[in-house]
Amino acid sequence: MRSDLKTSPLALKIAAAGGLLFLHLPILLIFVYAFTTEEKSYQWPPPGLTLQWFTIAWNRPDVWSALGLSVQVAVIATAIALILGTLCAAAVSQTKFFGREAISLLVILPIALPGIITGIALRSAFSLFDIPFSVWTIVLGHATFCVVVVYNNAVARFRRTSGSLIEASMDLGADGFQTFRHVILPNIGTALLAGGMLAFALSFDEVIVTTFTGGQQSTLPIWMLEELIRPRQRPVTNVVAMVVVLVTFLPILAAYYLTRDGDQIAGGGK
Repeated sequence: MRSDLKTSPLALKIAAAGGLLFLHLPILLIFVYAFTTEEKSYQWPPPGLTLQWFTIAWNRPDVWSALGLSVQVAVIATAIALILGTLCAAAVSQTKFFGREAISLLVILPIALPGIITGIALRSAFSLFDIPFSVWTIVLGHATFCVVVVYNNAVARFRRTSGSLIEASMDLGADGFQTFRHVILPNIGTALLAGGMLAFALSFDEVIVTTFTGGQQSTLPIWMLEELIRPRQRPVTNVVAMVVVLVTFLPILAAYYLTRDGDQIAGGGK
């Protein structure tokens, strides 16, 4: 069977390859410098290769402390985002009320604003109400944009889900919880999982908002920034950067595969 798709021109392929190299070559350099024997500068090519920096990074308690804080904040912020984002998406997509579009705009606004604006606003609010910096101030800062990620995924899936399924469930005697568990959740489950993974990845590597809401606490990205100004053991920072890349890349990849067939919703179009 002959395909009707046209082959891309060579110039377009070269441009696409150049764009991918421009985006990903710096990340590959981070991986290379994690194995270099030079500990004070970034020589190219590296004078030698070694695995010693992985052992050093593994045995540093400050790395584990920063990693633990990042995971803790990301998990809590993602949980908050899943609850609030899903509720907002259900309200906006399943009901009609005055100001619905305005509320939808306000929900997604935090991710459209520059991070420094969000950070300054949150820091001013914490100072106004005398709220001391803690894990919870970082969580609140991260939740502002994590909610948006979950909301965008959930509202798109809600709008693709046939309302007749919910009506049929209620007509057959199911209560609200049973309808949510057996009808709504199976239809939006992958969207929520994908949104949660993206929210976790965004929270885990957030820097700007954390700078304004963390006080003296250091998440892993903040720790990396502080380590870059030190003249020794810079490859340790590259080792940790590899961990950050992997931790954020895997959820994003999983979210892509979970949502790429999102148009195939049970009851859709019926």
